[in-house]
Amino acid sequence: MALRCAILDDYQNVALKLADWPKVTKDVEIKVYTDAVRRTDADTIRDCKDCEIVVMMRERTRFPRAVIEGLPKLKLLITTGAYNASIDMKACEARGITVCGTTTYGNPTTGIVFGLMLELTRRIGWENARMKAGESWQLTLGMDIEGKTLGLLGLGKLGARAAGVGKAFGMKVIAWSQNLTPERCKEVGVDYVSKDDLFKNSDFLSIHVQLGERNRGLVTARELGLMKRTAYLVNTSRGPIVVESALLEALKNRQIAGAGLDVFDVEPLPVDHPFRKLDNVVLTPHLGYVSQQNYERYYPDIVENIRGFLDGKPVRVIAPK
Repeated sequence: MALRCAILDDYQNVALKLADWPKVTKDVEIKVYTDAVRRTDADTIRDCKDCEIVVMMRERTRFPRAVIEGLPKLKLLITTGAYNASIDMKACEARGITVCGTTTYGNPTTGIVFGLMLELTRRIGWENARMKAGESWQLTLGMDIEGKTLGLLGLGKLGARAAGVGKAFGMKVIAWSQNLTPERCKEVGVDYVSKDDLFKNSDFLSIHVQLGERNRGLVTARELGLMKRTAYLVNTSRGPIVVESALLEALKNRQIAGAGLDVFDVEPLPVDHPFRKLDNVVLTPHLGYVSQQNYERYYPDIVENIRGFLDGKPVRVIAPK
């Protein structure tokens, strides 16, 4: 009898088009879920309770202990990427569930960072919409980012990539995070500053730290209050790193010039969320990792993971930390 596999949150409906699924379909019955909805734990248990294999797309659906315990047949859980903080790994280990990841391609998030910055300053998409609507010509007086200061909250792989692009634009780049050292900054070619100076001096403050208990709520009303009234905040990391209520107040009161946001506390972002109504905010629906090249890595790896598991030779296994 074939094992059952649920592929969750395939918003673009491309999972079955981007890999050689016949490698496993003789042994596995696949069901794909494509609706872009905020899945509850009860929804996940309902849809996956008869499945031996579940495929996740990043953190779109969470797998805490309650969900793991509600899936009695689950044997293999696959996430895109090499790690996923929304999986209770200890619960999986206790149940003997194998957890596997995938490789990734490049750093597609960097393009979103600078796309948001350019939309905030040059309003390319906004002017495009006006022209398509029949407006005669320009209204925008844009701001060049050359010569401006890019502040990076975090200088890991993604932050360092953003630093390089910022310097290519002719920006001055400064950085801070809790574990960052002057030596690391020198290695990347940026200036090390204190946390307060990062917020005080940045014209664009871009967030590149991972979400964890230490970084949850790291950017509060205090930090936003240090920023210039002409400064912009860009978040392509995770929504809860910034206290949402504080950011809303800062934007409504024009305490900062604006924000470019690709990530949110609740995803998909509710249709009545106040962010959608602010004219100094550019929103994108968590596009950071969503690129053709990345997906062309994800799904073939997923097929290999399933085949390896079926053959008793699992690959890309993620061990509990």
